[in-house]
Amino acid sequence: WGGGLCVLGVGIWLSVSQGNFATFSPSFPSLSAANLVIAIGTIVMVTGFLGCLGAIKENRCLLLSFFIVLLIILLAELILIILFFVYMDKRGGPTLWTATLHPAVPRVCSHRASMEERQEGLEMHCCGVTDYRDWFLVLGENTVPDRCCMENSQGCGQNNTPEAVVLTPQGCYEKVKQWFADNKHVLGTVGMCLLITQILGMAFSMTLFQHIHRTEFY
Repeated sequence: WGGGLCVLGVGIWLSVSQGNFATFSPSFPSLSAANLVIAIGTIVMVTGFLGCLGAIKENRCLLLSFFIVLLIILLAELILIILFFVYMDKRGGPTLWTATLHPAVPRVCSHRASMEERQEGLEMHCCGVTDYRDWFLVLGENTVPDRCCMENSQGCGQNNTPEAVVLTPQGCYEKVKQWFADNKHVLGTVGMCLLITQILGMAFSMTLFQHIHRTEFY
């Protein structure tokens, strides 16, 4: 339960500090990394409540269910961590982001207004994936979202020389990597606390399960 509360706290922190920056799809703005973490935290909290109830009632079925669900969650978290570090690789990361962006161009163009609104909520002072030129394929040549401008005003990013108006030539991929690097100690501490809590929860649930089993047997 405590581990789920930690994950939920991290998810709320991401949602408040980064908004919808890590939205996975323009068609589903609520499908973001922060909301995913919040959902995982909620599931873990419910699972923890299941374990607490099983311990109080000394119910072997609830304890075993708690152990199995917690094991599945732990394995899923480890897989997600491995995939994260694989795709954040220096060589593969930008390529993956760009490859994901290009097939979605027709769909993205139809959601141009929503994309620019998402860009306006960005607080990392970056433009595009690798750089501002990534927006040319989406919005047209020499056009970037207004939020990319040094002085944000209506239409400032349209039909101008981007080099003169873009706030920063740095892409968001490097900014995201830098954000994770700057917060690695916080994320690492939370991750280790969560991992230890889950392992202890699994160990205690099995210990209590065996104790109840021996008590009923004798």
